Amino acid sequence: MRKTKPLLIAALSLVAAAVALASWNRSPGRFAIEISDSSPAADGRTPISLRVTPQTRTLDVDTLKVRIVEGEKRATILSTKLENGRAEIRVRPGVLPGRVVVELNAPGFESARADFTTTLLASDAWDDGTPDFLRLGPDDGDAFRRWFTFLAESQYYRSGVRLAKEIDDCAALIRFAYRESLREHSAEWANNVDLDEAVSFPQIRKYQYPYTPAGAALFRIRDGRFQFQDLSNGTFAEFADAHTLERFNTHFISRDIRSARPGDLLFYRQRDQNLPFHAMIVVGRSHFEADFEPRVVYHTGPIGDAGGEIRRPTMDALLRHPEPQWRPVPANNSFLGVYRWNILR
Repeated sequence: MRKTKPLLIAALSLVAAAVALASWNRSPGRFAIEISDSSPAADGRTPISLRVTPQTRTLDVDTLKVRIVEGEKRATILSTKLENGRAEIRVRPGVLPGRVVVELNAPGFESARADFTTTLLASDAWDDGTPDFLRLGPDDGDAFRRWFTFLAESQYYRSGVRLAKEIDDCAALIRFAYRESLREHSAEWANNVDLDEAVSFPQIRKYQYPYTPAGAALFRIRDGRFQFQDLSNGTFAEFADAHTLERFNTHFISRDIRSARPGDLLFYRQRDQNLPFHAMIVVGRSHFEADFEPRVVYHTGPIGDAGGEIRRPTMDALLRHPEPQWRPVPANNSFLGVYRWNILR
């Protein structure tokens, strides 16, 4: 009997350990979450990190599901990776300020949430009236140029009934191509703008119109450096004529067209006309023709009693325009020069 008692105790201990282990395996794990910045700037650029440490269980990162359940337009999940048993999730804030809630789920773990609140980026680095939250970095800038020139040039091929109804002068063509370039380019969007073919240009990642603090009001229509109150006092609008685009939404580059890049604008002031300001879009090489001739595209505006038309001459033809006041050369006082969008600064 004396020998069997220690054996019995040992056996009971093993059973207890097995029961405890089974219970531990059945109980759900938990996540401990650390956020690198709980109040990041809504700059559309600088990511923050969520460091996720599993409690009581081992985490298989391939089974971890991460999604934004509140504030889907305010942030984007960039990546999830597992290092030393801990997951690191990189989240990029958008430009729309507000609360973002991230939810984590994995088999064997309790669902967990982490939240942070992004703050408005109200700076204006160039003192040109354009808020920095609208400015695009190099990659997004290149994507914008491709979409902008493609959409503008595509309207040249539209018959009157298929041309976007809003396009009735040079500024309207520019506004249309600018706005649609900044949207999310989904299949639904392509159907809405009646695209003839699929386009595989990169998306603009920083933001998609109209999900910015300015909302649908894309264009600045008043002078001055950007201030927070400009978002609600009528400083920004959906409509802007050619003169307003030149003064408040673009900046002067040169009167030498060799400085122009695709997506830049050529502005004119024809003093003998009722509507003196006119603009053309520098397309560069055509998206639709096989030649290498750089081109521009523009809407003439009304011609007499007619509604006008979209034209797409080569740059060489424009330089030889039969009416000298339309030639983009320094000697032409009606030619104001090459201008570039402020968002590309």
